[in-house]
Amino acid sequence: MKRNFKKYRSFITVFLILSGGILALFYNALKPQKLLPIYQPSMVNYELVDSTLQHKKKFHKIAPFSLTNQNGKLISEKNYNGKIYVADFFFTTCPTICPKMTANMGGLQNEFLKDPQVMFLSYSVTPKIDSVAQLKKYALEKGVVDSKWNLLTGNKKEIYSLARKSYLAVKDDGDGGPFDMIHTENFILVDPDQRIRGFYDGTDLEAMKTLIADIFILKQEYPNP
Repeated sequence: MKRNFKKYRSFITVFLILSGGILALFYNALKPQKLLPIYQPSMVNYELVDSTLQHKKKFHKIAPFSLTNQNGKLISEKNYNGKIYVADFFFTTCPTICPKMTANMGGLQNEFLKDPQVMFLSYSVTPKIDSVAQLKKYALEKGVVDSKWNLLTGNKKEIYSLARKSYLAVKDDGDGGPFDMIHTENFILVDPDQRIRGFYDGTDLEAMKTLIADIFILKQEYPNP
């Protein structure tokens, strides 16, 4: 009996190893891939959505845009073709949540610094104050890498329309003044098809960890060509 066992021990060992490997492959193949939700206006707090879109339940995408970055260069949605990106709304003279948001966006930038598929985008909600020169000064102070992260200024109406109708990210207090839009702390994750895949508190480090994990999930859905 012992002789027979010794004779077949190597075979049994190899068989068990191969069986375990095959089972693991089957498990991974059958395990459903985690997918991020695709956010529609009807899924978001109505205060952050333009009234014309509050009941929209499908086909929502970021609208085309053309604005100027910190280097005086025109940036449009075409600069983000095929990219996963994180967007937010801010202004350079904001004394409250913006410094923390900018610091956390900078941390994300550094996390994906060598990944050409991931980019970042910040829109100024006070474009009259945030000139190209002001944005450039701010970018230098905050360590913005031009190839990864655009700070945009330009037509106020266009920026506000993007905020309310595309990114679903700001409140409108309707006072008609220079601060007639209340930007939130939200970071918005956008996929290469210009769809919103997540909202995150840009002032919270734990939310940044979740955002980083979600970017990697999205990268599996959109393998870098």
